[in-house]
This record gives sequence, structure tokens and C-alpha cells, in this order.
Amino acid sequence: MKDIAIFGAGGYGREIACYIRRINEVKPTWNLIGYFDDGRQVGEDAQYGKILGGLETLNAWDKPIAVVMAIATPKTVKKIVSNIQNDKVEFPNIFDPSVVFLDKGSVKMGKGNVIGANTLIACNVEMGDFNLLNWYDQIGHEDKIGNYNVVMPNVNISGGVEAGDGNFFGVKSTILQYLKIGNNTTIGACSVILKDTEDDATYYGNPARVISRNEPSGGGRFSLEFRVKSLEWGCALIERRVAA
Repeated sequence: MKDIAIFGAGGYGREIACYIRRINEVKPTWNLIGYFDDGRQVGEDAQYGKILGGLETLNAWDKPIAVVMAIATPKTVKKIVSNIQNDKVEFPNIFDPSVVFLDKGSVKMGKGNVIGANTLIACNVEMGDFNLLNWYDQIGHEDKIGNYNVVMPNVNISGGVEAGDGNFFGVKSTILQYLKIGNNTTIGACSVILKDTEDDATYYGNPARVISRNEPSGGGRFSLEFRVKSLEWGCALIERRVAA
């Protein structure tokens, strides 16, 4: 089995460790040796393995090693990957065994992608590098997805959608068919995208609208304005339900 490590020892890293274990239950493939994380102490127990070190340790690693990114922020993933300067490191695609490919032979995919449990990938899908999909996502026919996108759980990207780079799709968000999602777009939880999105913008609501601007190519999670608006709309929804 090949040595593999996870970059990022948080909750998402533990989920990916579970994917790796589930893969090995079907076919022994990976030897999980631990985590790389610059925010944790070397040797610290991270449940499914110990902390091996940070970026400096990885760049000095003297044996072949596979690395999976486990950080759900597009710009952070891109920054870390760009700073990995070790030709002994490879970035495999990791698919939980429950992922459904309607026609795997028609799917084109780069490197470093993670696809979580019970996600469905339709036919003729194209996906670049370092896209992180959580569980129960749906990727429609002829979708084209760029690089460094983070897709949270239960997202529905309908057929024919084109998504650029560094986008963040919030939990249960929906993208209608044949739309274009630009670059560095943040889509809030439960939002419904009905028209093409602008670059460097945060969208929220149903139908979704721009509520703030992101730093160019930042791919950040949520601005303060976004969090305040989310709270306001959430409270308004609760009030309507209580009144009903």
C-alpha cells in the first residue's frame, strides 16, 4: 500500500481519514501515516493519526508520499499547494466507495480532487484540480468545474453548468442548469442561483443576489456583512414560521 497523509487535521481531515479507511475496506490501497498541519504540535494525536509536522516538514520529506488537502477554504488550499515544492509528493483523487458515477468513463478529472460519500457524478463531467466535494452532492451532466472549488454537503449543481476557480458552494445551495459561475464566488447556504454570477461576489437568498464583494481571487469563506445578513434572514424565516 502507498503512504498517504492528510494536510489539515480538523474535522474535514478526520472525514477524509474515514474515506481512506472505507476505500481500504473495499481494496487495500493506502497506508495513512498521519497529518500535516502548521497549527498543531508535532506528535499530537489527531484521532486517526498523529501530526507529522507542517509545510516545511512536507517539503523535506524524502520518500514518495501521497497528500490529500483537507481545508475547506479555496484560497488557503491554493496557497498551500503552490508552496509544496517536493517532487516526491503526489496528489491522488480520493473517492468514497459510495460515490455514484453514471458513466465514469466519460468523466475527465485532474488531480487532488476529493469526492465525499453518496455524491452523484453524472455523465460527461469535466473537473480540474483540487476540488473538494462533501457528501450527498449532485453534479449534473456536461458540468465543467475548474480548480480549487469547495462544495459543501447537499449541493445540487444542475446539468450544463460551468464553474470557474476558487468558488465556495454553501450547504444545500442550488445552481440551475446551463448557468455560469465565475471565479472567487461565494454562494451561501440554501441559496438558489437563477442567473450567471459575477466574479469576486458573495450571493445569498432565494433567488440569490449579491450581498457583498470578495477580495479579488480571495475565495474567502464569508465576510462580516454576509454573516450579519445570514443571521437577519434566518431570524426573519423563523419569525414567519412561528407566525404561521
